[in-house]
Amino acid sequence: MPLDFTAIDFETANSSPASACSVGLVRVRDGRVVATAGWLIRPPAGHDEFQEWNIRIHGIRPQDVAQAATWTEQFDRLCAFAGADVLVAHNAGFDLKVLRTASEVTDLECPPYRSLCSLQVARKVYDLESYRLPMAAAAAGFAEFSHHDALADARACAEIVIDSARRMGAADVHALATALSLRVTDAPAAAAQARAA
Repeated sequence: MPLDFTAIDFETANSSPASACSVGLVRVRDGRVVATAGWLIRPPAGHDEFQEWNIRIHGIRPQDVAQAATWTEQFDRLCAFAGADVLVAHNAGFDLKVLRTASEVTDLECPPYRSLCSLQVARKVYDLESYRLPMAAAAAGFAEFSHHDALADARACAEIVIDSARRMGAADVHALATALSLRVTDAPAAAAQARAA
């Protein structure tokens, strides 16, 4: 199997994991970036207050998303880009929680995505003082990007996994996870079904 996956990154308006205000997506096929997409999102109602702390991090303000597609309006586009890929993110638990929670509060069914965390990968592959995304990406040869721009961050995640797979001689994300004693996580529903079986 080839090294195929989609890297994803969300920025949020506030501390609610449902408050997605931006997404970046990077499609990798056979170890190469073949497509990218990123856009602003109007967060779901009730989760749409922008907190100053978050604005300071990513620079996105309420007026920036006033005309953006809502979570509901852009959801199919996001899912179509990701397809059935394993999703890769730096601290994947956060980004997958945003995806699931924003879907829950808008009554949408989130596909059963599997994921691999590029932060966990970086900790196993590189010897760094910090494994924050800019440091880990630099170790992968991808330096000087606009951190907290969702698309740039997703590209950095992709480069970490591509570089790590090359270093480990891993043909795909599953082989990479196995080589590093990590795992590609199942979707919560699939994991629950497996435990019940």
